[in-house]
Amino acid sequence: MTKTSPSPKAVIAWARLMRVSRQLVERTEGALKAGGLPPLAWYDVLHELAEAGEGGLRPFELMDRVLLAQYGVSRLLARLEADGLVEKLPVSDDGRGQTVRITPSGRDMRRRIWTVYGASIAELMGDRLSAKELGMLAGLLGRLRDPPVAD
Repeated sequence: MTKTSPSPKAVIAWARLMRVSRQLVERTEGALKAGGLPPLAWYDVLHELAEAGEGGLRPFELMDRVLLAQYGVSRLLARLEADGLVEKLPVSDDGRGQTVRITPSGRDMRRRIWTVYGASIAELMGDRLSAKELGMLAGLLGRLRDPPVAD
């Protein structure tokens, strides 16, 4: 990492990215709340578990895939398990290890959340930017990831 100061354009771009990101998440959270649905973090975890399939994920694998801190993932998994949306299964070769797997109720909740979440994405991004602009934005943001993501 260089020790030089950022350019004024980099500072402006950073500030806009942070503000827009916060606004998009807040508006989506508001739509979920208005629909009587749980927060976006629930969708994130349920989505990753659904994508993992019947084998599920170990908690440390899940932490690598979601935007929550370790303690947040642990608390959220406990809540999702209490609500019957995920189940924890022992790992046969690791006496203390667990695998977390989405349940049918969890799949249903994921679909219900997606109905509102998907509509928010369409309204907040898809209806405001052209397909070309969305592709450019995805490409630029992919270059900022570590490691970078190609289109």
